[in-house]
Amino acid sequence: MQSSVKKQIFAIPGSLRSGSSNHNILNFLSKLSPASVNFAIYDELATIPPFDPGNDNDTPPESVTKFRDLIAEANGIIICTPEYAFGIPGQLKNALDWTVSSGSFSGKPTALITASTGGENAHTALLKVLGAIDANLSDDTTLLISYIRSKMDAAGNITDADTEEKIKTVFNNLLNSI
Repeated sequence: MQSSVKKQIFAIPGSLRSGSSNHNILNFLSKLSPASVNFAIYDELATIPPFDPGNDNDTPPESVTKFRDLIAEANGIIICTPEYAFGIPGQLKNALDWTVSSGSFSGKPTALITASTGGENAHTALLKVLGAIDANLSDDTTLLISYIRSKMDAAGNITDADTEEKIKTVFNNLLNSI
């Protein structure tokens, strides 16, 4: 008898704006998810307080505990983020800082899509951060999409066939790794 337990993909948008290009990419991937996968987009990034090592103890803030638990329970993680001021969006970096001591990312199959005007700096920095927290990612599960707005229509649909194919490939590589 086959198990009816679905695989869990935890999707983290780096942008807090619900209509962002990054949210639209995650919504696109959600629609591509096979029936055997529960694809959950995290929409509570703004609730995570500023990282304070003094509060990273046996009873961290509730939103931090919930974030860590969602990561730990997932079979795979996908982060889709813009670049802000040539770096990682502050709230995303803050949330990732809270995972250092928990080890919740350790060995976790992870995909990273950086979709922005440029994106090179945030992408490079996030690869370093994800390496530091021991996320399991590879060249096959990372993608930099520069000038994302020129590859989407006003409704947030991906209009560039090459970009769409690359996004699908990264997602399929993540699915194959779990």
